[in-house]
Amino acid sequence: MASQVASPSASSLHTTSSSTTLSTPALSPESPTSLSPDDLELLAKLEEQNRWVLSSSPLLETDSKSLKSVNGSRRNSGSSLVSSSSASSNLSHLEEDSWILWGRIVNEWDDVRKKKEKQMRELVRKGIPHHFRAIVWQLLCNAQNMPIKDQYSELLKMTSPCEKLIRRDIARTYPEHDFFKEKDSLGQEVLFNVMKAYSLVDREVGYCQGSAFIVGLLLMQMPEEEAFCVFVKLMQDYRLRELFKPSMAELGLCMYQFEWMIQEQLPEIYVHFQSQSFHTSMYSSSWFLTIFLTTFPLPVATRLFDIFMSEGLELVFRVGIAILQANQAELMQLDMEGMLQHFQKVIPHQFDSGPDKLIQAAYQIKYNAKKMKKLEKEYTTIKNKEMEEQVEIKRLRTENRLLKQRIETLEKESASLADRLIQGQVTRAQEAEENYLIKRELATIKQQSDEASAKLEKAQNVTRELQEQRHKCNPRYTEDFVLQLETELVQARLGEAESQCALKEMQDKILDIEKRNASLPDENNVARLQEELIGAKLREAEALMGVKELRQQVKDLEDHWQRHLARTTGRWKDSPRRNAVSELQDELMTVRLRGAETQAELKEVKHRMLEHETQNQISSNQLYRAEKECNGLHEKVQYLTAQNKGLLTQLNEMKRKMAEIHCKNKEDLMAVRLREADSIAAVAELQQKIADLEIQYQI
Repeated sequence: MASQVASPSASSLHTTSSSTTLSTPALSPESPTSLSPDDLELLAKLEEQNRWVLSSSPLLETDSKSLKSVNGSRRNSGSSLVSSSSASSNLSHLEEDSWILWGRIVNEWDDVRKKKEKQMRELVRKGIPHHFRAIVWQLLCNAQNMPIKDQYSELLKMTSPCEKLIRRDIARTYPEHDFFKEKDSLGQEVLFNVMKAYSLVDREVGYCQGSAFIVGLLLMQMPEEEAFCVFVKLMQDYRLRELFKPSMAELGLCMYQFEWMIQEQLPEIYVHFQSQSFHTSMYSSSWFLTIFLTTFPLPVATRLFDIFMSEGLELVFRVGIAILQANQAELMQLDMEGMLQHFQKVIPHQFDSGPDKLIQAAYQIKYNAKKMKKLEKEYTTIKNKEMEEQVEIKRLRTENRLLKQRIETLEKESASLADRLIQGQVTRAQEAEENYLIKRELATIKQQSDEASAKLEKAQNVTRELQEQRHKCNPRYTEDFVLQLETELVQARLGEAESQCALKEMQDKILDIEKRNASLPDENNVARLQEELIGAKLREAEALMGVKELRQQVKDLEDHWQRHLARTTGRWKDSPRRNAVSELQDELMTVRLRGAETQAELKEVKHRMLEHETQNQISSNQLYRAEKECNGLHEKVQYLTAQNKGLLTQLNEMKRKMAEIHCKNKEDLMAVRLREADSIAAVAELQQKIADLEIQYQI
């Protein structure tokens, strides 16, 4: 069918036939028949299609030349197949039959795929011819005529956030292949275009390094637009998208299933791997991510990729078990490092002669699709439990952090309560002191009230006596006397009121002075200070007396000196005897002056001694007061220590209560968790029953 034969690159091909479907007769090696117009059109399109393949893979040049020779011979003959005279061509009779068979399959693809799927798979396992590979791959994955192909040119104009990563990894993709090894070559450019376009279509996956090898293989077979469409189909329908997601959850599932197959079919090597801590992902992750493209040489990997396009990831499981089975004896002799070397250097070149033996061994491996589905459900259950455990751990960590914050808050509140308790005790002490002062003032007022009552009673008695005397004495005289007494009584009462006011003021002043004295040193210290002040005043008075005496002596000496000067003025007139007497008087005056100076110095020394003694006494008193204050501070410290012990006891009690609350919360939490675990177990049991019922229903 012309519409089915046309590959995604049909826009670049020159078609001559109409879009109507033409049926081709069955072709067989025994009875050669004529070619239909569809066959001729197919050969023309294949020739045009493989121009791209020839430019990307020089290894296929020989087949391309043979294709041209066959095509030319068929066009020259017009309506007949290649007869025995075509033996001069480069294709053998068997190859011609393969070409005819695959041409019929491509033309009748829908019928063959529906009615002869098993035979189709067998043919794919034997290998797809090079020049049919691009078309057959597109047909196998239903990538022809995809709407996304029209968006490809627009996607290339856009900017992808993965461009730097793609550019960095391009040089690592098939570095020894002629199509990709040169920097900025056509191969690298089209590989970049396809990877960039897909990273824009599927932003969740974006770009993954292993996917470049798959795209590179596609570009070796077909143009970039068709390669892009096929890659999109592979990602969507062949589980590759789940493999290349950032979480790579599907890769973990594949590892789980593959490890079960090893344990089931190769138990000895499974035990050996476990004993050497040789995990499945250490050697098989690249098998699933690149479909053996980075493991085997390109011809072998391409044959395996043919089967992958037909049967999916089942191929990877089968080939993986076949590889381990073929190398079991060697791997059992090696340790972990030796096994890694064996997988990297020996296994890639074991099938250079051809992959037929490997494929044959792979399809002798038992592969239970139902068991794989069941393993998938088990893995999903395990991962869900792990996720729930992680969520639970995260929640517990959050609760732990919140509890720690709560404990810190309670400790701060406890410290605040302790401060408030201390402040309350201080306030109560101040209130007690104020109550004591008020009681003492009240007692004073009561005493004054009693005294006033006594005076009033005495005045009343005096008033009674006066009234009695008034009746006995002269009335006139008595009235005047009573008026005088009343005036005196009023004055006395006014004086008493003034005295009461003065007394009240004095009491207020005394209270103020007592409050002030509360902050001053005690009475003993005041007495000492008064004694020191008296002693200082006495020493000052003695010093003043000494100064007065010195002044008197100086005054006397000045008088003597003036008299001496008066006598010496007439010395030259007197006789020598008088001069001798004058000299003696001068010497006597000099001695007296010296004596006065000595006494002055002695007084000064005594004064200094007194000052030093005063300072010594003051220092002693200061030391005494400091010792007393220190003792008082020690007593306060002891009191505060005892108070602090009481607060610590209260704090410990609060902590104990908090610990009890915390334990109770833990018990409640554990009970909740147990209930949740029971619920999860019940749900898991129900899910298992549902899965078993589904399996039974499928059976």
